[in-house]
This record gives sequence, structure tokens and C-alpha cells, in this order.
Amino acid sequence: MRIGVMGGTFDPIHLGHLVTAEAARHQFSLSQVLFVPSGQPPHKSDRAVTGAEHRYLMTFLAIASNPAFQISRIEIDRPGHSYTFETVRQLSAEFGATAELYFITGADVMRDILSWHRAQELLQACHFVAASRPGFTLEHYLAKEDLARFRSQGNIHLISVPAMAISSSDVRRRVGAGESIRYLVPDAVENYIYKNKLYRA
Repeated sequence: MRIGVMGGTFDPIHLGHLVTAEAARHQFSLSQVLFVPSGQPPHKSDRAVTGAEHRYLMTFLAIASNPAFQISRIEIDRPGHSYTFETVRQLSAEFGATAELYFITGADVMRDILSWHRAQELLQACHFVAASRPGFTLEHYLAKEDLARFRSQGNIHLISVPAMAISSSDVRRRVGAGESIRYLVPDAVENYIYKNKLYRA
């Protein structure tokens, strides 16, 4: 059984996330993709992050129409910083030894992956699916000795997803500037953002 794990802050979730998850599901024959909104992301200390419940509900609304997409509160309900290694270890225990986990993320994340909590063990514990954005190349970073070793072992996979040009930071900026975010996020997420007055100056 192959399980996709789509981790992220999802502040907010956008169509790029959904397209990436569906592309990975198809390419790697994943049984399901589990979206895991982070509780307290350790790498987002440079800005205020929207409350976890808002981000969880937006993610829930965004994936509701796809039966292959599920959502988990594992990081929101776990106290302390949301470390991916702890999440992967907990999910591995829940799904059992026969399950293979595929952690899906943006390719730009791989630039800093070796600085993550228990990175070497994490890269050994699951597959990484890195979705590229237009104009972004990962080859330089994957040539690093440690990453090259994991890639040669088949633990790091690259996929190309044009919709990754959409970013959560741009969605937040647009809302703050009074610009349209239609077709960048699902309709239900757009309505939720405006109803709850998120991302306004």
C-alpha cells in the first residue's frame, strides 16, 4: 500500500497543492493522499501564521470533492513544533509495516531539507516527491553528497507541475491588496477567506 502525505502550512491551501497531490497520486499509484496541515511550523518564525483551525478547515473544504484525498489533524493536535520526522514515524506506525509513505512537497523545500529535524533519518524513512515550479531547477541541490545518495537509492523523486507557480504568499498578498484570488484557490476556500476576514491588512 502506498500512501501520499501532503504536508504544509496551507496558509491558505491553493490549486497548486491540489494539482500536485493529484499528479503524485497518479504517477506513483498512491492509494490515498493524506493532507497534514502543520500545527506549529518550525520554519515559519519569520511571519505570523494563521490559526491552525482556520488552515485545517480550508484544507478540509478544498479536498472534500476528491475521494482519494483525506485530511489528518496529527500535527495540529500534537503539542510543540510540527516536525515531519515525528509525523512520518507516527503515520508509519498507524498504517503498518506494509505501507510505503510518499511525502509530497515543493521542490524548493529540498534546498533546505538537510537542515530539518533528524533529516537523515527522515530521508531514509519515506520517499520524497518533489514537485518543481516553472523555472526552478533542483539538480544543483540534489548533487550534494547526502541528497545524491538518497536519490540514487530511489528515495527522492521529481515531478513537474505547472500549477506550482501559484503560491500561498501571493494569495495572501492579493487578498491584502484587494485583488482577486478566483481560480487560484477552490471556491469554498475563497468564500471561507472572505467570510472570516483572513489576510486583510
